[in-house]
Amino acid sequence: MRDISATHTGECCNYFLTITINYFYFMKTIKALMLTLLMIVGASTLPAHAQFKFGPKVGLTVNDMHFNKSVVDADNQTGWTAGVMGEFTVPVVGIAADISAMYVRRNTKFLRENELSKDNRDYIEIPLNLKYKFSLPIVSKVLIPYLGVGPSVSFLTSRRNISEAYKNKSVDWALNFGFGVQLLSHIDLNARYGLGLTKAVKTFSDLENNAGIEGKNRYWTISLAYLF
Repeated sequence: MRDISATHTGECCNYFLTITINYFYFMKTIKALMLTLLMIVGASTLPAHAQFKFGPKVGLTVNDMHFNKSVVDADNQTGWTAGVMGEFTVPVVGIAADISAMYVRRNTKFLRENELSKDNRDYIEIPLNLKYKFSLPIVSKVLIPYLGVGPSVSFLTSRRNISEAYKNKSVDWALNFGFGVQLLSHIDLNARYGLGLTKAVKTFSDLENNAGIEGKNRYWTISLAYLF
């Protein structure tokens, strides 16, 4: 009993230590990006021109698990997301940055050696995007298209073990590329592609037949936000 308790205690400590380290790393990334944005803002326009908006955000996700070995096949699966979003914009130069706190459900179904595994994962995702908004003559008061790019980090809140062979990783990093449009200065419609940078699923190291199989997230997210 003592050995089992010690093992679980060690796993919990490693789990929270990993989350803490990745959280501080992400905060450093945010600070660096925001500092870059503020330097551009300071060199380009007056602070009085800056705008900040905040509001709810919902959306749909289409997730595809990309494995490093062809012995595993994965199918696209839909999920959902909901949370809040804040946006800082400098209208004169068209530069903006947004950050969100989202609850995300990513569903995955994959097949290996006629064994079907389903993995419905829940995350708290924090994406940060730098955006450039295009000012179009005549329609700019109604419609403003934009492009965006930035990192995101997701913290797993659901179970880690998928089956006897696979387990989810507690933290997932990705790089997002997206485009969107703002309507009537309040409605934000966005589509972005997330390129997983770290492994989201891996096999247990003590299973020799599955050794070395890892999966990374690849996903589309279509979201709608209303900013006040």
